[in-house]
Amino acid sequence: MSRIAIVTLDSFTSKIAGPAIRVWEMARVLSEAGHDVTVLTFSHAERESESFTLIPTSVPAFRDDISGYDIVIVQGFLMQTFPWLADGEHKLVVDLYDPFHLESLEVEKNKPLAERFESLRYALGELDAQVRGGDFFICANERQRDLWLGQLASVGRITPDLYDRDPTLRSLIDIAPFGIAEDNPVRTRLAAKGVIDGIAKDDKLVLWGGGIYNWFDPLTVIRAIDRARKSVPNIRLLFMGAKHPNPDVPEMKMAVQARELVRELGLGDYVFFNEDWVDYADRHNYLLDADLAVSAHLPGIETDFSFRTRMLDYLWAQRPIVCTEGDFFADLVTTETLGRVVACHDAEAMAEAFVELLGESEESQSARAEISRNLTTQVDNFRWSVALDTLVRYCKSPWETSPHTSRVEGSGGDGLPSLSLPAKVRSLSRRTIDSLRTHGIGETAQHIKRYVQTKLV
Repeated sequence: MSRIAIVTLDSFTSKIAGPAIRVWEMARVLSEAGHDVTVLTFSHAERESESFTLIPTSVPAFRDDISGYDIVIVQGFLMQTFPWLADGEHKLVVDLYDPFHLESLEVEKNKPLAERFESLRYALGELDAQVRGGDFFICANERQRDLWLGQLASVGRITPDLYDRDPTLRSLIDIAPFGIAEDNPVRTRLAAKGVIDGIAKDDKLVLWGGGIYNWFDPLTVIRAIDRARKSVPNIRLLFMGAKHPNPDVPEMKMAVQARELVRELGLGDYVFFNEDWVDYADRHNYLLDADLAVSAHLPGIETDFSFRTRMLDYLWAQRPIVCTEGDFFADLVTTETLGRVVACHDAEAMAEAFVELLGESEESQSARAEISRNLTTQVDNFRWSVALDTLVRYCKSPWETSPHTSRVEGSGGDGLPSLSLPAKVRSLSRRTIDSLRTHGIGETAQHIKRYVQTKLV
């Protein structure tokens, strides 16, 4: 058994967002695996757990609070503020499920260019500190892993000795995606239908299951509702969380534009915004009220490497999904037929998908039945106990990876160990002999000439 600390900047109240949910479930799964787990947050700590400890911390108190742990797991902007985290006796696990440097390109999009560069510079500095200082890394999917392997290689973390031990490099970075609860949701009350004024019990409810951020595209969804209502007059759209539970997260410009578009199109009787964030323990009731779940995003690099956590809630509640193309879950919806995938910005195609999956025709009923069967078979693949298996295995018996580049003695600017002068001479001699055998005197002479010129430059 290990003493494990998980550190986050997110808040834990009755309403919690994705990063806090991930930390909460990590703590639960690791506790159930027999570890002594504490979650430390720099924000609110109002929830309680029977299996692990949740405590607030602060900048002055943090170093004392974190002492004595065998394993420390971090997410978010921590390493620049506390660089000593990389030098402790503990093993440091870095959670890279959120490519925040790419996310910042969209979050800061409407700010002055100088501010955007400064935000990106700060994000890159944090990321550099993380990939240099971590012992083990986890991310959400294979596409993300390719991104992070490049980042790790650039600072010298992919070394010959590591490669010799593990050519797959899974011992350095592996997959631990976001997950879903072990048990399927059971309705405890009506949450939207017949409860929210304007949404009747027999309406066809399309649910947007999270916040409205600048990298999402609620505008196409709203335009699709405007088109679909001509064929499905009782269609309704509910944005489940218009206000983020973390007070440090400002309202996004896209959320403002969504409200403006609803007013412009006169859709006040069709589109609804839940102005508060739904309680974590109550979200399943909203999901189970929905006939259809929707997610739409903008094309771009943020989408390419994203892992939309709301889509997992849709899987958990086994609701047919309509989404836009381009990310991990769009590929899953397509290959496993879990709903319909449409092109970005294509409101007409999205409206057609709404009409098809909400209709009463024999074709619509058949399509929903197929999707329901497929959702049932997929849901177990994303349980938290499955998603976090890689992390559980590491915490059971942490292994050595490549050395922290900040700790390497006698290293060059790239963080890799440098050869002594005698070793350099021996290496050059071996390479010269090999070149003579393979390429002959003339070509070897040219190699030597280019080498000398490069060193002189």
